[in-house]
Amino acid sequence: MPSVHIKTYGCQMNERDSEQVSKMLTERGYQLVTDETEADVILLNTCSVRDMAEQKAIGKMGMLRKLRRNRPHLVLGYLGCMAQARGASLLQTSPHVDLVVGTQKFHRVADYVDDLLKTRMHALIDDERRAIVDTEEEAGSQSTIREQEVEAGQVTAFVSIMQGCNMHCAFCIVPQTRGEERGRTIEEITNEVRSLADRGVKEVTLLGQIVNLYGRHEFSKRDGISPFVQLLESVCAVDGIERVRFTSPHPIGYRDDLIEAFARLPELVEHVHLPLQSGSDRILKIMRRGYTSEKFQKLAERIRAARPGMAITTDVIVGFPGETEEDYQQTRALCDAVSFDNAFIFRYSPRQNTPAATMEDQISEELKEARNQDLLQLVNRHVADKLNALVGTQSEILCEGASRHNSERLTGRTRTNKIVVFEGAPRHIGQIFPVKITRASGSTLYGDPAVLD
Repeated sequence: MPSVHIKTYGCQMNERDSEQVSKMLTERGYQLVTDETEADVILLNTCSVRDMAEQKAIGKMGMLRKLRRNRPHLVLGYLGCMAQARGASLLQTSPHVDLVVGTQKFHRVADYVDDLLKTRMHALIDDERRAIVDTEEEAGSQSTIREQEVEAGQVTAFVSIMQGCNMHCAFCIVPQTRGEERGRTIEEITNEVRSLADRGVKEVTLLGQIVNLYGRHEFSKRDGISPFVQLLESVCAVDGIERVRFTSPHPIGYRDDLIEAFARLPELVEHVHLPLQSGSDRILKIMRRGYTSEKFQKLAERIRAARPGMAITTDVIVGFPGETEEDYQQTRALCDAVSFDNAFIFRYSPRQNTPAATMEDQISEELKEARNQDLLQLVNRHVADKLNALVGTQSEILCEGASRHNSERLTGRTRTNKIVVFEGAPRHIGQIFPVKITRASGSTLYGDPAVLD
C-alpha cells in the first residue's frame, strides 16, 4: 500500500485543497502518513502570497531529495499557487521534482501520482525521470473541491464555495494563481454542508478568495438579495449546523443585505474579517482597494451596530512601495480607532508580475520590520484589553477537542472566534455550552471547568 505525506503552506483554502487531494488518494488505497521519511509520495501544497512562503517550500523540497537514497522510487511534487505561478520553471529550481500541478487541477493529482509511481518503479535513475506539469485552466474546476473526509469527533469543517478573484489589487498575485471568479451553485454547496451536518459537523466556514462577492457575475439577485446572502440563508437553514463563518472577504462586499443578515440569521456568528491593508487614502488608491479610510471606519461601525458583541479582525500591509511615515501613521491611527479584535500584519513582499513589484520607492526591509513591530504592539494592546474584559463573564464555546499544547485539556472557540482552553471530559467534545472565563494570556482565554457540572 503506497504511502503519502502532504505538507500545506498558506491559507485555509490551501488546507481545504489538501483535504480533497488526501481524500482522492485514500479512496485509491493510499495511506496518509505524518512522517515524510515513511512516504512513497511527498506533495507540497504551496502558497505565493509572500516570497517567504515560496522560499520555504523550495527549501523544503531541496531537503527532501536526500530521502531518495533509501527510497529511489519516491515521488516529489509541488501543488497549488506557486506551482500555478511558476509552472515548468520549478523544474529548473528543483530538478528532482516529478510533479507540478496548478490550482485548477487538484482533481487530477491522484491520476498523476498513480502514473508516476508505476513508472518510477522501473526508472530509478534521475536522468530517466520525466516530470508531469499541468497548470492549464479547466472549466468547472471550482466544483471539484467538494466531498471531504470527516474524522470521528470532528465538529468544524471548511467548505470551498468559489475559486478565483477579479479584483487585481496592485500587490496581489492571487488572480494569477487562482484565475477569475467562478462559483459553485448554491444547491451543490448546501448539499455538501448537509452531508457534513449528517456526519456530526456543527460549524462550517465558507471559503473563497473574495467570499462575500460570491456569484456576482454568475447568479441572479432574488428580491434584492445577493447570491452570497442567498447562500448564507440556505446554509444557515441546514439542520444540525449551528454556526456559520466565512473568509476571506473584501470590504466592498459588505453590502446592506449582508450587514442586515447578521441581525436576522442567528447561525451567522459574531465575527467578521475586514481586511484594511492600509489606513492611508493615498496608498489605498495605489493599491486599487476601492474604498477610503473613512468608508472603512464607517463600515466597521455599521457591522458592529448590526449585532451586539461583534468581533472584527483584519489584515494590514506595512511598507507598501512609497509608504511615507505620514501614510504609516494614518494606518496606525485607524487601527487604534477601530480597535480590532486581532490583526494579521504583513511586511509588503514584491510578487512577480504585479504592478507594485516594479513601483518606485520600494521600502527597506529594516523600515518594514520596524513598522511591523510597532503596529503589532498597538494591536496586541487592543487584543489584550478585549480578552481581559471577558474575564469573569460566560462565553458560549464549541468544544473542538484536545488542546494542541496540553492534551490533558480541551479547547473550543467562542462565536467571536476566540480560543478557550479548559478542563473537561471527552463527552464535552462536539458540544456547545457556556464556560466562565477565569483568565487571559496572550491570545488565549482560560475557562472555569465548574460550569460543566
